[in-house]
Amino acid sequence: MGAKYTKGCTGWLIVLVVAALVVAAVFFAVKKKHHHRDVLPVPGPPGALDQKYADALGVALQFFQVQKSGKLVDNKITWRGDSALDDGKEAGLDLSKGMYDAGDHMKFGFPMAYTATVLSWSILEYGDQMSAAKQLDPALDALKWITDYLINAHPSDNVLYVQVGDPDIDHKCWERPETMTDNRPVTQVNKSAPGSDVAAETAAAMAAASLVFKSTDSRYSDVLLRHAEKLFTFADNYRGIYSNSIPKVQTFYNSTGYGDELLWAASWLYHATGDQSYLNYATVKNGNTFADWGRPTWFSWDDKRAGTQVHILVHYVILLLQEFKLIFILLSRVHFFGATQFSSGEMNGLRSYRDTAEAVMCGLLPDSPTATSSRTEGGLVWIDEWNALQHPVAASFLAVVYSDYMLTSRTPEIQCSGKTFTPSDLRTFATSQVDYILGNNPMKLSYLVGYGDSYPQQVHHRGASIPVDANTGCKGFQWLSSTEQNPNVATGALVGGPFKNDSYIDLRNNSMQSEPSTYNNAALVGLLSGLVTTSSVATSLR
Repeated sequence: MGAKYTKGCTGWLIVLVVAALVVAAVFFAVKKKHHHRDVLPVPGPPGALDQKYADALGVALQFFQVQKSGKLVDNKITWRGDSALDDGKEAGLDLSKGMYDAGDHMKFGFPMAYTATVLSWSILEYGDQMSAAKQLDPALDALKWITDYLINAHPSDNVLYVQVGDPDIDHKCWERPETMTDNRPVTQVNKSAPGSDVAAETAAAMAAASLVFKSTDSRYSDVLLRHAEKLFTFADNYRGIYSNSIPKVQTFYNSTGYGDELLWAASWLYHATGDQSYLNYATVKNGNTFADWGRPTWFSWDDKRAGTQVHILVHYVILLLQEFKLIFILLSRVHFFGATQFSSGEMNGLRSYRDTAEAVMCGLLPDSPTATSSRTEGGLVWIDEWNALQHPVAASFLAVVYSDYMLTSRTPEIQCSGKTFTPSDLRTFATSQVDYILGNNPMKLSYLVGYGDSYPQQVHHRGASIPVDANTGCKGFQWLSSTEQNPNVATGALVGGPFKNDSYIDLRNNSMQSEPSTYNNAALVGLLSGLVTTSSVATSLR
């Protein structure tokens, strides 16, 4: 009996061993073939800081202090002082706050509102990382300096002031903002001169900011939200492109359309209010008309489609989480959204947004079959010689956000024409772009002023280029043409960036490459905040 039992056991053991080997072989073959299918852990609280990115974040945020207009409070930029205190006075408004757009002294409402929206989004997704790096307060301060201005710029339901200063007059002067004496007229959009794009972008900024301040200043949050809803109604009811209403702005910030801003604003208002009609607006009523589903685009101050496609996926992530019953992740978001149910039309719209967002991501990943070929030899995504860093920075911010949405929803991969990629692949792409910006490039030059040992010395920036004690009046152009380095460091300025051949000419007159802008810095702040430490689930959207 014992011998028989041993023989039978041995036979079954051999069968089991062989079966196990077959299973193992199949497992490793499948794993090798589909090496991207492992699901990474859902991220939690911030981990150890990456000091390089933490330092860069602290530098980048200082540029918003450099760009402030108005009566400065707790000013830490020694060469800056109060300026433009009478802005808006001719209209009976206080438009002294806000920020100068770039190296000039214009306040353009369209890119300024976009700056506020992206800053808000960055804080909502990565406020805990900012806090861990001790940079949340500077980010909040910069945001509120803009939103205070935006509130004052919207004095009635159908009027929005979208510009302070005359660009022709401003660009004929080279002077410090503290000594400006030129006329600074204000320009508005209204029912007869509509600007759906700028009004909707401002609505998005205020809706997003209302979420940022909701837990710390509920009254201010409510004010922002009321303005956002009224501005969205104005933008939707009186449709028109603002640069058609204000032809002079076409040379500087010409708008290519308003549909993307209406979708962008509706998405943010859905977050801020929980009102299902805003989601329906973006997915059912106007998705087919404005979203341009299936065609990847570049996220920028003018084009919000890629941003909307990624941002609106928060709703799709929530659905996925509900389907997989990962309720512990949902708690903070369910608290905000409640027991939301999506209609079949809304679900179809969300899937279209998701598919297009994935196409955007596939275009960024260098090993994707559909990757954009427009890159420098050094690896930087390069789309335009003017302000070349705008697109790679904004795209990398979206890549980090999208990778974290994938982690939150336990989505292991995306498909790019038959090839799979993970959240880590997206993060690796974003890291490659920011590392290039911080000095890992053929020039060995940091394009973030004040970071590293080598960075541009002749930034195209009026205030930075003129000594504090200089008496120039309007005609201080000797400082524009000076071959000396700037006497004041525009700390945190992200300059325009390199040419396609990875070269950079450090000349103040080379505004194509050397001029910074606030909206580029907003995206850079979001990107660095997402990379500064291990990613965590966004819990602020409530």
